[in-house]
Amino acid sequence: MTAMLGPNRTFVSEFILLGFSTFPHLQPMLFLLVLLMYLFTLLGNLLIVTTVWAERSLHTPMHLLLCALSASEVLYTFAIVPRMLADLLSARRPIAFLACASQMFFSFTFGFTHSFLLTVMGYDRYVAIGHPLRYHVLMSPRGCACLVAWSWAGGSVMGLVVTTAVFRLTFCGPNEVHHFFCHVPPLVKLACGGDVSTVALGVGLVCITALLGCCLLILLSYASILASILRIPSAEGRHKAFSTCASHLTVVVVHYGFASVVYLKSKGPQSLEGDTLMGVTYTVLTPFLSPIIFSLRNKELKSAMKRTFLSGILLQGSRWGWCHGGECGG
Repeated sequence: MTAMLGPNRTFVSEFILLGFSTFPHLQPMLFLLVLLMYLFTLLGNLLIVTTVWAERSLHTPMHLLLCALSASEVLYTFAIVPRMLADLLSARRPIAFLACASQMFFSFTFGFTHSFLLTVMGYDRYVAIGHPLRYHVLMSPRGCACLVAWSWAGGSVMGLVVTTAVFRLTFCGPNEVHHFFCHVPPLVKLACGGDVSTVALGVGLVCITALLGCCLLILLSYASILASILRIPSAEGRHKAFSTCASHLTVVVVHYGFASVVYLKSKGPQSLEGDTLMGVTYTVLTPFLSPIIFSLRNKELKSAMKRTFLSGILLQGSRWGWCHGGECGG
């Protein structure tokens, strides 16, 4: 939908998300696949959050940071995937101007919060292995809460800066977005005016600087961690120290690996369709893999999940047996 802006120009009041319309034969299969992965992502992350809060033994900075990371992933996927699933079943995919801006704000807010929390988790592992005697001072409950709060605040600032910059542009041409959500590159291509290239460059530099900054801090943390591990005399001690970092390091590699493929790949004639398909990796696949990696690689969390899950089953079984024996209910 458009409104008159001048004699020969119009103002876009809604966008059309083309999504996977160029792959109509893939849409039913994509809907089922994305739905199953999304449900598993919600279940896995909510299970992590529930387990960490229920088990007092997991009330440590490492697991509380993991809890915050899981919450950010739930909110990030909620900002994008439900709309994506609905569009996969719809012939027409309009999204209002304000709804598009809101989706961009929340997706960038929770996406950058996720990156900032991964950076804080790297710092946590660095302190735990490099400075174990000062760990409870440097990563006190108050300090941990402040780091989480700053991560969420930083994500919110990034979301606000990017969204404000993009939606201050004038959209006066076609309103078809070649993506399944309101992402910056396809939206900027629809803008008109002399400041479009400046805004696109500025937004790109801000995002790349923030992500590379996080990546550099994580690399510095692991360089210090590796140096500390190599100073441990016993092989068993080195293995134990490294095992506490394995899940976080795996998630970092997956997170930045997919991001580099998406943002650093060469732009060809089929880049619009390719960007849409590759977008699934960081909006659906990475959040899907994250709880699996943390659950399988973190022994304490895995054991706590088993205890919580089994105790729930046993509790329900005992209640059913009690009621079946005629001791309860009217």
